[in-house]
Amino acid sequence: MEETASEPTTPIIAKKLADEAELTQLHPNYKTALRVTATLTSIPFVIGALVLEGALQGESPLPFGVIIGVVVFLALIFIIRLPSRRYAARGYQISADRLRVVRGILWRSDTVVPFGRVQHIDVDQGPLDRFFDIATLTLHTAGNHNASVHLPGLGHELATEMREEIRAHIKQESM
Repeated sequence: MEETASEPTTPIIAKKLADEAELTQLHPNYKTALRVTATLTSIPFVIGALVLEGALQGESPLPFGVIIGVVVFLALIFIIRLPSRRYAARGYQISADRLRVVRGILWRSDTVVPFGRVQHIDVDQGPLDRFFDIATLTLHTAGNHNASVHLPGLGHELATEMREEIRAHIKQESM
């Protein structure tokens, strides 16, 4: 028997199996940074609920504390559960010639960036990122759809190592 029918699909299957390989988790400090951001985002809503409770005291048919209780409950879910889910839903896989970035809770996104398409690479850190020693690796590619791919939550040292590794691959490919 000839195997000509299976030969064209073999590289596709091998590539698919490589894409389904285990993703690398982000730095654990990323989850903490997400929680701090969620806490800072929740504070104005909690303060607003306190002000509303105070303004409606005596005039509202609701007992005191109902509004603030609901807002604090939602804020706790937003601070505790959502960052854990976002952290678990993100990952990456780097190979010799490409970077795969997976993200999303409701809308999943699986982006593969071949290093040959990369034009330049950034490693970004905000104040919170510097505090937790994490960074965002950004690959800028040619084109307009997904022209920039962001990979947040990497350890700063790892992000700079990945940048240099990708840069070396691009230099080697252009020679």
